[in-house]
Amino acid sequence: GKLHRVKFTVQVTMGTEQDLREFQREYTDFLDDEDDQGAYVGRVKEMIRSNRHRLVVNINDLRHKNEKRTTKLLNEAQVELTAFQRALKDFVMTVDSAYGKQYEDFYVGLEGSFGSKHVTPRTLTSRLLGSLVCVEGIVTKCSLVRPKVVKSVHYCPATSKTIERKYTDLTSLEPFPTSAAYPTKDEDGNPYETEYGLSLYRDHQTLSIQEMPEKAPAGQLPRSVDVVLDDDLVDLAKPGDRVQVVGVYRCLPSKQGGYTSGTFRTILIACNVLVLSKEVVPTFSARDVAKIKRFAKTPRHNPFEVSVRIIIYSGTCL
Repeated sequence: GKLHRVKFTVQVTMGTEQDLREFQREYTDFLDDEDDQGAYVGRVKEMIRSNRHRLVVNINDLRHKNEKRTTKLLNEAQVELTAFQRALKDFVMTVDSAYGKQYEDFYVGLEGSFGSKHVTPRTLTSRLLGSLVCVEGIVTKCSLVRPKVVKSVHYCPATSKTIERKYTDLTSLEPFPTSAAYPTKDEDGNPYETEYGLSLYRDHQTLSIQEMPEKAPAGQLPRSVDVVLDDDLVDLAKPGDRVQVVGVYRCLPSKQGGYTSGTFRTILIACNVLVLSKEVVPTFSARDVAKIKRFAKTPRHNPFEVSVRIIIYSGTCL
């Protein structure tokens, strides 16, 4: 029985990797649009010139070119986003291999029309777990930006050997989180020295987003959701900002005494944060501007007197 379980696990892992490579090829075809309009080739080159490692993709463009991948991306976000980011890394390596080696990971941010996946913290229900969602709300709480270790490098003076250890947790897109144990000795008991300068860290921050008061039902308390921000997304928003966050909605199981309870904490792992404008800027057409100028030049009209008449008239009509 144990041998059959091992074979089954290997077959599932190999099948997943084969699927990921196929998905990755389709996303690479989408990014390599030199023969079409060259929009995303230009965006990738602009990203390299700006020394950034996150490419914002409009999901409407992906829907127009590959509707099947778009549907899968919305419903099975973890696997699809992993394949998309691998495709971006490979594409950057073909455009500029030296720049591609500077960063361990390249990220894909998404924007555009999300349809039924465009929700508020109140409508963010369990049916959306594992999906890519777009949530609007107000930032109510914001943590400090803390470094999170991604890769540690250790040197053993006794054997003159160096080892690397990579770390992933439930807030990353990797399917299997690694152990958080920090190596201090090798198998023979020789102590390790941590090479802090060669180790890799990533900025980490959490936000709490509450639904907007104008969208909350009357007489009910507003609901909120926790958002996890990594790397270049930290410090993009502060408490009081109205934001639109795109990310993967995921549950975090918690163990107590080796058992998981029946309820799970849910979070949103962000891939793009857009701060909405606080001020409503009036828009005037050319015709409106011409009427305003003509009214200002008319000598027989006193602007103050006219505005007072309008206020009085609107008050009598109420």
